[in-house]
Formats: sequence, structure tokens, C-alpha cells
Amino acid sequence: MPRLRKRVLVGSLVLPLLIGGFVVQEHSTRDGTRVFDQVLRLVSNRFVDTIDTGTLYEKAARGLVAQLNDPYSELFSPKEMQRFSTQSNGHYGGIGMSIQQQEDNVVVVHVFPHTPAEGAGVQPGDRIIAIDSASTHGWNSTRISDVLQGQIGTQVQVQFMRPGVSEPIEHRFTRAEIHVPAVPYAIMLKPKIAYIPLQEFNETAGEEVRSGVERLVKQGATGIILDLRGNPGGIVDQAIETAGLFLHNGQTVASLRPRQGDPKTFVADGSEHVNSLPLVVLVDGSSASAAEIVTGALQDHDRALVVGTTSFGKGLVQTVYPLEGGWALKLTTAMWYTPNGRSIQKAAKWHPSVTATEEPVPLTIPDEPTDSMEMDSVEVDSVKKHRPAYKSDAGRVVYGGGGITPDVIVSQDTMTTAEQEFARVLAPKFGVWNSVLSDYALKLKGTVQPHFTVKPEWRDELYRRLIKAGISIDRAQYDSATPMVDQLIGQRIASDAFGDSTARRRSIPDDAQLERAITLLQKGQSQQDLFTLAKIGEKK
Repeated sequence: MPRLRKRVLVGSLVLPLLIGGFVVQEHSTRDGTRVFDQVLRLVSNRFVDTIDTGTLYEKAARGLVAQLNDPYSELFSPKEMQRFSTQSNGHYGGIGMSIQQQEDNVVVVHVFPHTPAEGAGVQPGDRIIAIDSASTHGWNSTRISDVLQGQIGTQVQVQFMRPGVSEPIEHRFTRAEIHVPAVPYAIMLKPKIAYIPLQEFNETAGEEVRSGVERLVKQGATGIILDLRGNPGGIVDQAIETAGLFLHNGQTVASLRPRQGDPKTFVADGSEHVNSLPLVVLVDGSSASAAEIVTGALQDHDRALVVGTTSFGKGLVQTVYPLEGGWALKLTTAMWYTPNGRSIQKAAKWHPSVTATEEPVPLTIPDEPTDSMEMDSVEVDSVKKHRPAYKSDAGRVVYGGGGITPDVIVSQDTMTTAEQEFARVLAPKFGVWNSVLSDYALKLKGTVQPHFTVKPEWRDELYRRLIKAGISIDRAQYDSATPMVDQLIGQRIASDAFGDSTARRRSIPDDAQLERAITLLQKGQSQQDLFTLAKIGEKK
């Protein structure tokens, strides 16, 4: 009897499979729309959980986009689109501070100038504990950010806990338009070298670069460093404008080749340019898309010496299509090429044919490199031999095949074995480490001058605080990483006490790529001098 029952059960399972196979075969040539409608109807009526029709359509749309197997195509809900626009444009209604998750706390890490947060005296290290009388216990940084942002002119009440202050600090803010700068600062490095760190290509990136360069040129700058390391991309028009600042009118910046339609060429266009001063562009494995468009154009036209490590290799273009109800579709629609025809995309899986298309809304390049894509940034001669070689305007060899290969390859200094082991031990408790370091740096910031030296007793006190906070680390292991610890302490205190630009100057001795750029500009009086120096360096 048990055996018979088993056979009957197996039969009952096989029968639907056979029927299912028959149905698939019968409908294999029917219109896909009808298949979709049938699936939608069955899920809507027979699925074990009730799902409303609107949600079903949303899931179907998201599934369609996901099945494209393109990491850069996304369907945005209204809230997701708002966040994307904020990231792309750099403008939002808020109170003007950046926050970070540190263990179970959300802590202020930076306060932007001329904002409600600065006016209220909010400080880095302040911990957000309540918003509009609601406790933020258990909230992550994204949730808090969403609540703090809102319509300009509306109010929000926030409670903070500050290190060394026993009672909560409460402020009522009126939300204002906040601009996150693309260029956080533009400073003169020794001697008379303009340094412009460009963090992203938001709506004002081109103007911010222009303003910084013009101010430093008026102060007597004899060379320029444009730092695009870590720049994930952004708005195409701003990339074209930024490259055009250093090129002659009419020079090609990049070309776009869509799936359908003729290629579109973008050229430098404007009246104010910086064509004479020698220029170095810094890139690394996190310099992507718009940053690569700018770098490739300046390299192809022999307008800049590129220093660092090979860029990310992200040459796919996304177009944002507005949909009804505040939704939007970000879809990969084309590929970018440098002026001499090099593809920026590394290991591209899709190559569009060059036939005709229309141009919808303004184009946006992918926002940031993803962990799923390979970031092989260090090139050796054996690797270069397998990449297609191109010629710049002056006949210099430049490389295609994805990403921008620097003219001068300089890897960042690697950590010592002791420092690597120290970082490994800290990794699981990084949030605690960051919180302890932040609290201690805030205590010390009022006791230092700009050119301070980290004292051994600071290092000792930080160790005691780490142990008290539950980070178990052997003292000998801690001491073996002294240079790294001192650097981290010094950078955090300098940033809190004197701002990011002072902290950046302080970090130059620890930045091999920036130091090489400075050295080259000290020795070279013209752009051609830089190329000559780079060529001599290769032969050594």
C-alpha cells in the first residue's frame, strides 16, 4: 500500500509537468504580449499571497530591466529618482551636513559652509539621536538622510549628542537649498602649482573648476594639477565643459555611438580657456566615465600628462527617461570614444551598431564603479602589449581597449606587513575605531597649530580609548603600525581643526602620485617639457 501511494503521488506531480510542456510548445510562436498577460493573470489570481495589480506591474518592469544583465540600467521609484537627482545635481533641500553610519550610531562627519547646520553650530562628531521628537535608535544613515531632506523652507527639529556634553543639543532648522560642491577647495601647492580636486561631475562642476583655476592663475600659478582620482562620473555636459576649459575651440572632446543612429561628436566650445599652463591629470582605478572622457580628450590632444594608475574603464552611456508618476528609467543607450577613437569601456559585453537614434533627455554617465566589475589599475609593459595602440595628435603612443592608461604610472605606496595586519584586526570593528578616533580628534583640535606633529602621548591615549571601547589589539601590534596610526590621527585632527584643504596639504608626503605630479611640474616649464620628462623617466 505505501508503495502504491508513492506511485500515485509521483504521477500527480508528473502530470502537471507534462501538461506544462504541452502548453509551452503550443504557445511557443504566439505573441509575447499574450504570454505576459497570461502570466500576470495567473500570478494575480492564483499566487498564494495577494499582490495588488500596481505592485505586480512594478515587479514585472523591474524584472525586465534586471534581465538586461546591465548593472547600469535601473528603474527608479519617485523616491529613488529624487535621491539619484540629488547625487547627480548636487542640490537638495536640507540642513547642510554629511552623515555616516558608525556601528549603531549615525554621526555627522562634515558640515557644509553657509548652511543651516553651520549656522546652528553643528559639529563633526555630533550623533543624531532624534528627529521631530522621534528617536532614531535603529535607523540607518539612509533613513535619516531621507527624513532630513525635504522641501525648502520647511522645518525639522533634530537632537544631537556631542562628545563631552552630557545633555542633548536640540536645534530647529529651516531647510534650505544645499549645494554639495564638486570642487571642495582649490589651493596653491608649492611652488605656485594650482591643485584642483574634482570629486564628481554635478551640475556646477565645470564652473567650479573654471572658478578655481582662474583664481589660482591670477595668484601666479605656473602649473595645474587636476585630480580626478575617485571621481565616479556624472553629467556629460559638465565633462565636456571641463575638458573644453583646457582645449582650443572646435577640438573634439568625445564621440557617442548609439545602438541606432549616427555618431554624435562633442567639441570644445567657449571663449575662456587655459591653454598655455602645463597640466597634469591624476587618475586611478576609481576614476570612471565622465572622468575618463575628460582625461582621454586631454591625453589624445597632448594637453595633459596623465599620472597615476589605469582608470576604471566605464564607457557606457545611460539616458534617463522620465516616466509617469515620478518614475524614471535609466537605460544604457550608447558608448563613448575618445577623440582618436579609443573605447573607454573595459571588457564591454555589448557593442552597438552605428546607425540612427534620437536624443531624449540630457545624458548621464554611470554614477560610480561597482564592485562586480574588475578594477585592474596597474599596467605593466607585458599588459600594454596586448592593448591596441593609438597615436595622440603629436604622435605619442596611447592605449585603448578600455580605461585610460596613464603616461606615467605611479602606484600608491602599499602598506607594510605590520600595517596590513593592523588594518585586518581593525576591519571588523572599523565603526568603533572611527567613532573613537573622531571623539579624540575633536578633543584635541583646539590645542594644535596648522603644522602640528602627532605626539606619542596622543597615540598612547588613543590606544587606551580603543581598549576601553572593546577593540582588542595587542600593544606591540599597535606600535608596529605607528606611522599609519600617526597619519590617521593627524589627518583627522587637521580636518576637524583647519578644514579639508589643510588636511590635504598635510597628506602630500603620503601621496606618491601627487608628489610625482608636483615634481614633474617643478621641473617642466611647458607641456612639452612634461612629456619629455615622462619619456626620460620611462627609459631609466
